[in-house]
Formats: sequence, structure tokens, C-alpha cells
Amino acid sequence: MQSPSVINDPRRLAFDILERVGGGSYADRALDAELQRHPGLDPRDRGLVTELVYGVLRQQGRLDYALARFCKQPLGKLENRVRQLLRLGTYQLLCLDRVPESAAVNTTVQLARQLELERATGFVNGILRSLARGREQLTWPDAGREPLAHLEHALSLPRWLAERWLSELGAVAAQQLAAALLEPAPFSVRVNTLKTDRAGFLQALSAAGHRAEPTRFAPEGVTLTARTAAPLPGDAEGWYQVQDEASMLIAPLLAPRPGERLLDGCAAPGGKTTHLAALAGNRAAIIALDLHPQRIRLVEQGAARLGCAGITARAWDLNCPPPFVAPASCDGVLVDAPCSGLGVLRRNPEARWRLQPADITVLAERQAMILNQLAPLVKPGGRLVYAVCTNTPEETDRQVAAFLARDPDFRLEPLTTLVPDHWRGLLDAHGCLRTWPHCYGLDGFFAARLTRS
Repeated sequence: MQSPSVINDPRRLAFDILERVGGGSYADRALDAELQRHPGLDPRDRGLVTELVYGVLRQQGRLDYALARFCKQPLGKLENRVRQLLRLGTYQLLCLDRVPESAAVNTTVQLARQLELERATGFVNGILRSLARGREQLTWPDAGREPLAHLEHALSLPRWLAERWLSELGAVAAQQLAAALLEPAPFSVRVNTLKTDRAGFLQALSAAGHRAEPTRFAPEGVTLTARTAAPLPGDAEGWYQVQDEASMLIAPLLAPRPGERLLDGCAAPGGKTTHLAALAGNRAAIIALDLHPQRIRLVEQGAARLGCAGITARAWDLNCPPPFVAPASCDGVLVDAPCSGLGVLRRNPEARWRLQPADITVLAERQAMILNQLAPLVKPGGRLVYAVCTNTPEETDRQVAAFLARDPDFRLEPLTTLVPDHWRGLLDAHGCLRTWPHCYGLDGFFAARLTRS
């Protein structure tokens, strides 16, 4: 039986989470589940676990490049657990100034022993000590002379994605985007206007010892800049919903009004669904669909917590049109489609190593199918908002253009005259919403509003 000190060791917890992520788990869910199993963990140790998990996943390309300079064996031939140990130690050496060199090396060797990898302790010790001695002499590919290698090794992108962004965005913008995606995402919440207002919530946060500021674009948004150990005020009462500011910009594009019938076609976990309800003052009838019943329960739980009325959530596979929704019966339809998620790599860093180029083609086909199933549900004169949290042309501009070519009843409605003036910098040349992590610090979203004639 392991001692409590081993069980609660933040490096061991981080290693276990990274192993589960390597087996297919999502980092955020695996991290939350592990921290819930250790409610007594010191807040500093909780912070270290989070830093190690997200840091190693974000910086994996950079860490492997550094390790390859000091490891005589190809990293791909190392045992998975040994490679993960080396990444943990290397991240502490290269990225955590507050961790002394000796602690980074020694704790990694001790962790190898805990994992019954005694045979690898000398190897791990030797590699990390060599790295500690030679890290100041490490040279990284120059951004100007070797832009592709710089994106791949210094800014930790898989090669195929580095090539794509270099071609689509140019070297400077690609480097700015990749650098932004290595940073932690801001912690933002949407104030639930059914229960309180932003000014009141900011005051409550300050009274509880938290530091926060209003978001720049979303009128209900608040970004936490410093948190105490105390819970956020109004959690049980449903005063807020954790949500990135860019995500908060999508529901307003549908412009929901009281008395309307709305449909959210890919609703889970429900942040945008409940935002629609709040924007309509709880006086809209909203149908929320998602493929998986367990995710529909998330929508229902979130609606109950926030006090959202009028939401009917149902599990439905959009390979077929929903027979319980009559054609041309909805004033507005939101298609927040499943996508490659390249705009939210700060929050889902494991996706950069899992996603493959062929996946984008498959996802674009699914998005087109969902649009084909849901578009007929829009009334003449009604609105359809198509949104994704990515930036690939296949899933954004080309997807919209292909849909409009298939269905001449719809036209693109530029957002230029529909959004506040200070949002204009978030719109592209076609009047679609397009946010970028390296511009204003928002997650990367695309949204287009289409109107049916």
C-alpha cells in the first residue's frame, strides 16, 4: 500500500493524468477527476499538478526537441512511461524557474522508483543532469531562417499543422498564433443575467477576495485575474457559467427574442443554450439536441443550476432530421458544430498531438451533413448561425460557401451592422466573426449568420 505522501505527490498525480491522456482521456476531465479524488490536496500542489499536466502537453514538441539533444536513443523507441518521466523532468528544468535543478532531477528519479522503473533510474538521472548542465547552450531553430522548424520545435506544433499555418497565415502570424497557444487560457465566466448583473457580481468577487475585470467584448463576461482559495460567490445559486469570452459572443449573433422558437443543434454541455435562454429573458422555447444522452444530462443540469426555463433537451443523431421538429418551424437555429478545435488548443492541448490532417476532412463532411439536416427547420425570414472553434478554411469559409451553393434559399448576412461598433475588429472581410488567441486573447472562433428568404 502506498503512503499518503506518495498518493498526494503532485508529480505522481500529474504523471498518472498524463498516462490517462496518452490512453485517450481528455486532459481537463482527467485532471478534474483526479483533483476531486484528492480534496485535501494543498492549493499549491493542486496548482503544480495543473501546471505540469497542461505545460507538458502544450510544450511536448519543445521538450522532445531538447531531450533529443541529450538522449542517444531515439525518443520514439523509449518505453512510454520513461519518455513521460523525461518530459516531466524536462518541463521543470526548462519552464519552471521556481523549481531548483536538483529538485527537478531528484523528484523525477524518485518517481521512477515509485513506478517500479528502477532499471531506468540511472538513464533518467543521466539525461536530466546532462540537460541541466547544457540547457544554456541549447539552440533553437531561428524564426527568420527556419520558420517551419521554429514552429515545430520552439513553438511545439506538430509538423503538419506548422506547415498548414505557415502556408495559410504566413510566418509572422503563424508564430504569433502558436506562441499564444502555449500560454494558459484566461479564466472567464458569463454572468447569469437571470440571477444577477455584472456589476453586482464583480462587487461580490471583490468582497470575497478575488480580483476580476469585465471582459472587453462580451457584456456579461468577467475574467478572473487572481483567485483566493475561497469558492466564487453565487456558485450554488447559479450566478455564473464558466465560459470563454469568444464563446459568449456566439449566442447574441442569433439575436433571440421572447416568444420565439429556437433550436440549438449541438448543444452540450449547454453554455450557449443557457445563454440563449438568458438573452430571451427565459421567454423563448428552446430545443437543445446532442448525440449522447449523458451529455444531454449536462445541458439539463446546467439549465437547472442557472434557472433557465423553456429548454427541452433531447438526444438525437443528426444523421437523420429530427421528426419532432416540423420543417420551417424555428425562428432561429444555432449550429455550434463539432470541429477540429484548433482555436481552443490552450484549453485542450492534447488535441494538437491527436488530430491528423484527415480528421479535418471527416469533420467538414459531418458539419455539412448537420447543416443539411437543420437548415430546413428555419422559418422563412429566420436566422441560422453556424459556429466552430477552429480556423481551417474547410470548416469555416469553404463550409459556408458550399452550403450557400447547395441551398439558395439562404444568404450570408454580414454582421457589420448587427454587432456593436467595438466588435468590428473581430469581423473578417465577409462580415463573419473570426477571433484569434493572438488577437485580444480570445479563443479562436468562427461564426456566420445566414438568413432564409
